[in-house]
Amino acid sequence: MKSRSMRYGRAFGRVLRHYRKLAGLSQEQLAEIADLDRTYPSLLERGLRIPTLTVIFVLARAVGIHPTQMVEEVERELRRQ
Repeated sequence: MKSRSMRYGRAFGRVLRHYRKLAGLSQEQLAEIADLDRTYPSLLERGLRIPTLTVIFVLARAVGIHPTQMVEEVERELRRQ
């Protein structure tokens, strides 16, 4: 189970990094917009933390996409592996 969580976490991290960069945001700026601890985006992007549903919604809004778009992209990323 832990390896599955790690796999999902890494896939989410890659997707988050992609959309954050598309939005032209630093990790710190993303954290500020999303009202998260400034280190949290880095932990997510490295797959060291798994976001809650609430965090997914907040992050998606912060980078200017719909939460379902983010989740669908994570699913595509998982299929590529």
